[in-house]
Amino acid sequence: MLGAVLAVAVCALTASAGTAIGASSAVSSQVPKVGTGGPTTGAFTPWDGSAGNEFAGGGDEEGADAYTGNIVDRSFAKGGATVGVATTTGKKAKSDPVFNFGFQGLNHYQQRYSRGGNQFSVEPPDQGMCAGNGYVVEAVNDVFNVYSQSTGASLLPDNTATNIVAGFPRNVNHAVDLNSFYGYPPAINRTTGVRGEFVTDPSCIYDAATQRFFVVVLTLDPQVPGPCQGVFSCRNHLDLAVSQTSDPTGSWNIYRTDVTNDGTNTGGVNPGPYLGDYPHIGADANGIYLTTNAYPWHANGFSGAQIYAYSKSQLAAGAASVNMQHIDTSGMVNAPSDAGPTQPGFTVWPAQSPGAGSFNTDNGGTEFFLSSNAADEATHPKAGTGGDYVGHNIVLWTLTNTSSLNSAPALGLSTKLLGVNTYALPPKQQQPGSGAAPGVSAPQGHCLNDEVTVTIAGTGCWKLLVSAAAHAFGGPEVVARPDSNDTRMQQVTYANGKVWGALDTALNPDGGAQRAGIAWYIVNPSAGKLVLQGYLGATGHDFTYPAIGVTPSGRGIMAFTDTGDSTYPSAAYASIDANAGIGAWNDVPGGTGAAVDDGFSGYKQQNAPNPIRSRWGDYGAASVDGNSIWIASEYIAAACDYTTWGGPFFVGGSGDNLLGTCAGASHGPGLRTALANWSTRISKFTP
Repeated sequence: MLGAVLAVAVCALTASAGTAIGASSAVSSQVPKVGTGGPTTGAFTPWDGSAGNEFAGGGDEEGADAYTGNIVDRSFAKGGATVGVATTTGKKAKSDPVFNFGFQGLNHYQQRYSRGGNQFSVEPPDQGMCAGNGYVVEAVNDVFNVYSQSTGASLLPDNTATNIVAGFPRNVNHAVDLNSFYGYPPAINRTTGVRGEFVTDPSCIYDAATQRFFVVVLTLDPQVPGPCQGVFSCRNHLDLAVSQTSDPTGSWNIYRTDVTNDGTNTGGVNPGPYLGDYPHIGADANGIYLTTNAYPWHANGFSGAQIYAYSKSQLAAGAASVNMQHIDTSGMVNAPSDAGPTQPGFTVWPAQSPGAGSFNTDNGGTEFFLSSNAADEATHPKAGTGGDYVGHNIVLWTLTNTSSLNSAPALGLSTKLLGVNTYALPPKQQQPGSGAAPGVSAPQGHCLNDEVTVTIAGTGCWKLLVSAAAHAFGGPEVVARPDSNDTRMQQVTYANGKVWGALDTALNPDGGAQRAGIAWYIVNPSAGKLVLQGYLGATGHDFTYPAIGVTPSGRGIMAFTDTGDSTYPSAAYASIDANAGIGAWNDVPGGTGAAVDDGFSGYKQQNAPNPIRSRWGDYGAASVDGNSIWIASEYIAAACDYTTWGGPFFVGGSGDNLLGTCAGASHGPGLRTALANWSTRISKFTP
């Protein structure tokens, strides 16, 4: 979600059928190919390492208060070092995952110092990952890489020698910034201060049927003269990149869809222009489907999830323009809201399918979506606030006649409300030391409290990071509680004739203290019924940002982040299938966290005068390639002590001439940056 802070039980059953789209809700058009792009770094002026603006700024959705009730499930599944909470059927599991291997993906050092350091600091990474044809493609906020499936090594050209930052070559493991990938100037020219486009919220799929990779981002244009002044102009668009061949290291075609005015004026209180936030991508036999959440730029409230359906064959062929049908989901869910007897869709996540033969071909071709409806966006779209974020339903969306996308788009969209066990807004995550003063193993937080260390900026480490006014405003810092997700649906898969999805929820494992947990769902879309559902949680742990991948035979893996009272943020997984439901969970080998989350979004002084929201997520990823499932989650990969973090910026110290990289006198590659230490973990399983 443009939430990126820029530093920037078995149950049967179901309820009511929903509304079909009307003619006024669906608009067909041609979307042009605007050019080509690819993983080659664009032109830049190297940053000299001098002080400058680290944060692009911009808005963020306010977090609601966590659920205060209890959600308890007392059935158990062993996992990790404790007992996990899961609903199972007692049947033998299909999925018995074998870990093959894994590697560290993109990290904040690579994100900040790609393109000669002409990037802002960004949290959270937003995990876009997909795998196919021997490649793993990863895109996060705001950097891109391609890896070998056999070794995990980057397959992009080594750009270290030309990536000069503060006078030295910087090894970013060949990564390329997303602005370069999409053909834009740098996010910021640190010599002139001129800003380029802000690219965010990447998502990726590999389509085995066309042997093409697809990567979508939301792009916000920089300031232009006119009524929409601020950090960004109001003009924003979806940029869809399609690989020209099955090799993602080569050229890509770029298709651009302006989403600035796509939303519904709800009762006159949510006028456009709109932000097309949180885009995600799915596919069936005929189409590529992008969805967004439309928020008005100049008002509170919510203006409905938007669906953009494109001809997949035309995209794969690199056509000069492609057929697209846009559908506004406002008023399509038969449940009450402050706008009347219906709700808009919110985070209507399109399904992706494994292989080339898992698509649903009924009714002229069918694509499925899932969403939840506990958030204010669904229950209070006019006001934008006032709900309790407690849900008892999820929504199945069925889009038919998708084969018409290849000629004259004439899609049909309907909804069905499915009754499920209670889910609710989770509390923030716990990590070791949450609420206590940061120790030297959380060097940025410790620095912000440090009044005595002698530095090149004077006595007190905080002087290296913030102004006196920000330091006085923020006061003493504590180890943050990383953000949990809200109740929105996460990655959706259609496989083995079923739709699979999961979301974040409050949970009381074994009736104990409330923690962040996961609610998961398996739906039979043909019958419009729930097949299985359940929770996953564990005493002393928080599980967040699930992503489910399922093979054509119905064997699945769910990825998520595991944090806890004694667990640093780690990449974790559990098996899932339609026989036994969720299985044992554990941290992935090599994915155990090494330190606390020490990012800028969790500290008051770095966000003064605004309240903090310690960002994490905003989503994980799972991708199926043949009989293998690749998963990716955010975690903390490396630790760095205070003295090494300060380096020569502490009087008498030595090391890198960029603060906080922990890179040593060789100038890299760094373990982190001064402002953040997130990483991603990519793992391969055979379920």
